[in-house]
Amino acid sequence: MFSFFKKKTPAGIATGVEPHSEAVKPSTDGVKPSAPAVPAAMAERAMAPSTPLAGQDTPQLDSAPPRKSWMDKLKAGLRKTGASIATVFTGTQIDDALYEDLETALLMADTGVRATEHLLQDLKRRVKDSKTTDPAAVKSLLVESLAELLSPLEKPLVIGRHKPTVIMVAGVNGAGKTTSIGKLTRHLASANASVLLAAADTFRAAAREQLGVWADRTAVDIVSQDGGDPAAVAFDAVTAGKARGRDVVLVDTAGRLPTQLHLMEELKKIKRVIQKAGPAGSPDQSAAQADLPPHEVLLVIDGNTGQNALTQVKAFDDALGLTGLIVTKLDGTAKGGVLAAIARERPIAVYFIGVGEKLEDLETFNAREFAQALLT
Repeated sequence: MFSFFKKKTPAGIATGVEPHSEAVKPSTDGVKPSAPAVPAAMAERAMAPSTPLAGQDTPQLDSAPPRKSWMDKLKAGLRKTGASIATVFTGTQIDDALYEDLETALLMADTGVRATEHLLQDLKRRVKDSKTTDPAAVKSLLVESLAELLSPLEKPLVIGRHKPTVIMVAGVNGAGKTTSIGKLTRHLASANASVLLAAADTFRAAAREQLGVWADRTAVDIVSQDGGDPAAVAFDAVTAGKARGRDVVLVDTAGRLPTQLHLMEELKKIKRVIQKAGPAGSPDQSAAQADLPPHEVLLVIDGNTGQNALTQVKAFDDALGLTGLIVTKLDGTAKGGVLAAIARERPIAVYFIGVGEKLEDLETFNAREFAQALLT
């Protein structure tokens, strides 16, 4: 099965268009002949960092930046916060004043009270155990402490246990949800996973057209209905994905605030209707029965919204039972500390983080890399 855990070199996209019902809109730009279903041997192979699938030629879709380039972008996006925290360690001694300044800097970085208290207590323990006397060395210990706190969020998005794997994506307006779906589609297609998009965001006028653009750019098919019921679109997409043997069905839903209770109820309805599509097939023949879709429920959060992002995570998790997060817009004024708050109060896996608008500007989350980018 596919395990999107580390950086992967993208292969050329190879997805196809088969006969469609009226609900399915084929992409017309750059569509190649239909790729075969993922064989069992490939399905069991996890992706290695920066390497293609074994035994395959991998023509580049475009030039993918190496991991170092990605880290440079992430550091640049979090530089403002990193600089604020770094000034704490420019003194000559480790004392109460240093810890007080660090507490203030962490809170200003949107780390939250509970995560800040945890980091300070853990840092003091590490300083004592290591007998550190140099303030500059304390920053390295803080990197270790933050990486350990974030490590439960570092989990892979696994594709292949179900066919299709149905992924429902939610988020508030402006968080970058539809753009993130386009980037995620690129990740999946780069690993030779066949993808079908569902334009279930019928609430926003241009959402269907925007998702259609991403479908064309990534050469995948899209299910949409002009003014259709969102739950019906999602159901049709899952049914079509099963019939056509797609590896993944990605369902875009309407952006809404968690305080818009009637719209949150619509999200719950979409999930219930998707479940009525029945269990997907499983390549594991020993499995008794595959779980009902959706198999993943992802929330896209804006890295610039600070503690409000934690509020969103709690609200959407309570309503839908989230399985993972995509954190976007870590390329400007984002403080980044909210991930520590999430790790402490609602530790839901962070599958991907984004630092820009390009297709390749979405990367798998690595706890240590993130801690280093934030604090060094």
